[in-house]
Amino acid sequence: MNAGKSAQLLQKNHNLSTKGFSTKIYTSHFDDRYGLGKVTSRIGIQADALLFNDTTNFLEQEYGDCQFIFIDEAQFLTKRQILDITTVVDKMNKTVFCYGIRTDFRGEPFPGATYLMAWSDEIKEIDSYDGRAKKAMMNIRVDSTGQRLWHGTKVQIGLNYDTVHRSEFDLPKALKNGKV
Repeated sequence: MNAGKSAQLLQKNHNLSTKGFSTKIYTSHFDDRYGLGKVTSRIGIQADALLFNDTTNFLEQEYGDCQFIFIDEAQFLTKRQILDITTVVDKMNKTVFCYGIRTDFRGEPFPGATYLMAWSDEIKEIDSYDGRAKKAMMNIRVDSTGQRLWHGTKVQIGLNYDTVHRSEFDLPKALKNGKV
């Protein structure tokens, strides 16, 4: 969150497209902040994208001469989809770049992120920093006044999040509220 993931996805896609490579961009059907089927960076750049949901079969997609596939909001992919994406890479010789976050606002890992970290050829973390210049690796959900919310559904797309270092996150309290 606020690390520039979408901006980097869009920049890499632009770079490859301008060199003549065919690309495809996917994003989650959950993400409608800037309109469905859009990958948008907070710095103002945007591209159209195909939507995926938990039933999208990446092995049955039409890739044609597409060489590079980008997936935004990859934390929402299922274990099966991650397995299928590895097959797209290994058997169809496509390059797939996935962008997403590791955990939800309660510190719980997203299944998509878990299996991407386990099965990816390479993982590159995009650094983000909190207001104290510490690496911001945790996401908190806040209300309209900026107060932290400890309860709610796992998925809520929007701009009501902030990033903090783990020492400010209060992992023991977050996990207690999650009844772990």
